[in-house]
Amino acid sequence: MGGPGDPPEGTPEGGPGGGEDEYRSVVFDESFVRAARLQEFSAQERIADHAPAVRRRPPLRRGLSRQALILVLLIAVAFGTAIYMGVRHPYQTPTAQEPAEPVRMTVIPLAPQGKVPGADDTEYLYAHSPAAQFRIGAEGITLPAARRTSHFSDSQVLTALTTAKDYIVRSALDPEVLTGGETRSVRLLLDPDQIDQFDQSFEHPAADGRHAPTGWLVRFDPSRAELADGEIRVQGTLQAAETDSATLEVTADHTSVYALRPTGDDEAEASLFTVRRELHFRFDRDDLRLHQAQLVVSYVQAGPLSCAENPVSHLHPLLAGQTAKAGGPAGTDPYATDSATALCGSLATSAQPKV
Repeated sequence: MGGPGDPPEGTPEGGPGGGEDEYRSVVFDESFVRAARLQEFSAQERIADHAPAVRRRPPLRRGLSRQALILVLLIAVAFGTAIYMGVRHPYQTPTAQEPAEPVRMTVIPLAPQGKVPGADDTEYLYAHSPAAQFRIGAEGITLPAARRTSHFSDSQVLTALTTAKDYIVRSALDPEVLTGGETRSVRLLLDPDQIDQFDQSFEHPAADGRHAPTGWLVRFDPSRAELADGEIRVQGTLQAAETDSATLEVTADHTSVYALRPTGDDEAEASLFTVRRELHFRFDRDDLRLHQAQLVVSYVQAGPLSCAENPVSHLHPLLAGQTAKAGGPAGTDPYATDSATALCGSLATSAQPKV
């Protein structure tokens, strides 16, 4: 019979300890069990052929995440767009700006028909001349209403008109310019494409319709005449118009009247000298932005002058009591392609003061 702890059927066959020895290799001691890692399968994992019960979290990525990179990219694009829109004018056209064309200039001296009238009092001369109602200085250069065009705003039209006025003031009313010295203030208002022509005109004056200093500005021969009164009388008009989608043009037509006397002689009588200038300015968008102008045409009539004296470099005024020298203007050579026609006119008696 078997013992009280044995199975009813008795101990299994084989080995002294019965069946226990058969499973001894798979029996784990307590230390092994404590060290074991337990993993419990979820119901879904048990159905799916024992997929791993524990999902490992993906390792942390070093550097910026994808969302951060996208945010940085969007900020960079927005910043670049803001810079682009700030630099590019909203009215800018994709076509390249054309270079400024050379100035075409004509200077016509007006010879008096008799002696030049004069007086000790400049106010008396002005009051008895056609300039009696003219305004003084820059006040005589009035700006019209600036109205927008198809491709230019009100402010752009106003900028063109203001720049043209500044050019007239600097080139015809500045005492430093009038006495044959200062030219830089006028030069600064010109489009860079015209600077070379401007400089050549003063370095090498020529009667070729392109390089006459008196076509750029008003200046008297300082050895002959000086201002007797700084309050120059001016009257004229300014008009602005759009010529195409990229260009504005301003036409200025002004008459300036100067009181002059012989240089260094404060006791001599003063006389009046009249200059009428018709100037055509052109402005592209860069000119408007930089407050500069392209002078396209300069048409000048000035007197009293002698037709026999060349008015290209300086104006040589005839002063009180003087008469025009005999002879006409310098001869014109029709075979010289780079020369302009020499012209001279007669100053009407009605244009002189009644003294």
